[in-house]
Amino acid sequence: MKKIAFVLGNGTSRKSIDLNQLKEHGTVYGCNALYREFEPDYLVAVDAKMILEINKAGYQHDHSVWTNRNRAYDKMNGFNFFQSSKGWSSGPTALHLASEHKNNEIYILGFDYTGIDNKLNNIYANTFNYKKSHERATYHGNWLRQTLITCQKFSEKRYIRVLGDDAFIPKEFSNIENLSHITVEEFKKFFNFL
Repeated sequence: MKKIAFVLGNGTSRKSIDLNQLKEHGTVYGCNALYREFEPDYLVAVDAKMILEINKAGYQHDHSVWTNRNRAYDKMNGFNFFQSSKGWSSGPTALHLASEHKNNEIYILGFDYTGIDNKLNNIYANTFNYKKSHERATYHGNWLRQTLITCQKFSEKRYIRVLGDDAFIPKEFSNIENLSHITVEEFKKFFNFL
């Protein structure tokens, strides 16, 4: 039986997708500031500043928020702690969590990896706890490696990465048999999103 999950990074390629429509089709995993505008089924944040922001909003008391243990917030109530920290970024950690669950078809959205003209590519640029849009793009090598590790570890699962207009496909992905790519438009058409 097909069990679908959507894992949302915060790259700008997912901007035109109505996130509310995703919940009709599967379980939604998201990262960091996503909670400001949308309530995923699981929110993953591993950066201490983001956890402090989420705690200030009290979001974790009514929603499933996952993070690593950290002395800065170990005593705060309502968070779910990973049993062992992978030391990974939030997006790949959310992908790993979705893979640990019984999902067998996992759509990856907003994992753009590169910046736009070497500048930051993040929906939440210029907001609290995020870099400015004119700042240099964050190095994507760690995100890429962590995504590859997850896809290889869960080889029985099918991963579909949804591409933005730039259609950047890292060469490292060419040998991953259970990972394919589709455009945002193909994704919307497949799920009958308007």
